[in-house]
Amino acid sequence: MSNTGFLIEDYYGRNQSLDWPRVRAKHFLREIDARSETGDEEVLGLSGSRGVLRRSDMGQRASEASSYVGYKHVREGQLISNKMQAWNGMFGISPYNGITSPDYAVYEFSDQVVPRFIEYLCRTTLYAAEFHCRSKGMGTGFLRLNPREFLSTELWLPSIDIQLLIADFLDRETARIEQLIEKKRLFVTGVARRIEALVDQAIADANVPRTRFEHLTQRVSRPVTLSEHDELVRLGLYNRGRGIFRKPAADEEGMGDSEFFFVEAGDLILSGQFAWEGAVALATADEEGCVVSHRYPVYRGKSGVNTSYLLGLLRSSYGDFLLNEASRGSAGRNRPLNVRRLGKEKIPVPGSALQKAVEQAVDFERRLKGKTEQSIARLGEFRAALITAALTGQIDVATWGRLGETQRRLDKIGEVIQA
Repeated sequence: MSNTGFLIEDYYGRNQSLDWPRVRAKHFLREIDARSETGDEEVLGLSGSRGVLRRSDMGQRASEASSYVGYKHVREGQLISNKMQAWNGMFGISPYNGITSPDYAVYEFSDQVVPRFIEYLCRTTLYAAEFHCRSKGMGTGFLRLNPREFLSTELWLPSIDIQLLIADFLDRETARIEQLIEKKRLFVTGVARRIEALVDQAIADANVPRTRFEHLTQRVSRPVTLSEHDELVRLGLYNRGRGIFRKPAADEEGMGDSEFFFVEAGDLILSGQFAWEGAVALATADEEGCVVSHRYPVYRGKSGVNTSYLLGLLRSSYGDFLLNEASRGSAGRNRPLNVRRLGKEKIPVPGSALQKAVEQAVDFERRLKGKTEQSIARLGEFRAALITAALTGQIDVATWGRLGETQRRLDKIGEVIQA
């Protein structure tokens, strides 16, 4: 079922957008191309999920050009577009004055429109295909939506009163959905903190013995080839502790002669390249398969140590320290794991009761994450569908709000996830 179908099933409204004119963007937007002569202004960037941000708020991925002379001036209230990602909804109204990349486009609104309405419209999947078709270039990574093509795009444009009504409605209703998503994420974070507290308990106890990592685990060392195990699922790791994912066979094209490690339930998998970023996971019975041997070291716990405990430890702040120590010697993000160095690190090994407590917390966190990710995905679908339906007149926003439709749909999503 489509997102829109999911949203408006059983709803008895009519499609008002049939009465709305389609107006080319050039009639209410104009491009601004004023350049910085000094490059001293606040540098701004654009995030798909967070909108326009200051460079100081963007973290380590923010660009670090040698000079910002020639960057484009941006004033508060203007619309910024990443030309290469416009087809992916990369638009945002700036809350700041500053400068931004010359590869971005900057637009100023006329007083004929409500800027928030236009921003919502440009960021929807509704116009993704339109912007994609209008983008110029070779391949997805090099497509650019130039101002000329964007400004010639026809957008649904109801009266300014309806624009304001819809923009206010979407601000209010999407904020409710986002708050619910944040609460779910915070709940998972609370479980992760519980795991870390248990690990800290073991680390802080001077009576807990410490043993080298290599003495607690047995590294899987016998590789297999794809020709031996063609039927096996190929696996990979997300960064930052987000677990294991299945890799389509197409991702392994040209790797038919590569060697793989077979992963069993309970095996601890580390990313050889990004372990220092938290790319560590524990395989479950549903995640047996194989990983590329030169990319992912695989470990099995020896008698007396629980691999769930080791996972909890390696994902704690203490584990971050250990994995960073074992990944020293390279600059930037190219920091391969030195498995011999990791093997020499001394790990606290508490009694079985504390290890069991960590195991139970890790298992609960894994199940909770699965439910939470499923719930967040459904909430995201609902949010996108609600935005599209409101912007195209498929729902009467005043009636929708009065009937409490958003809460009813949120309750329904919760019932489905808990079932």
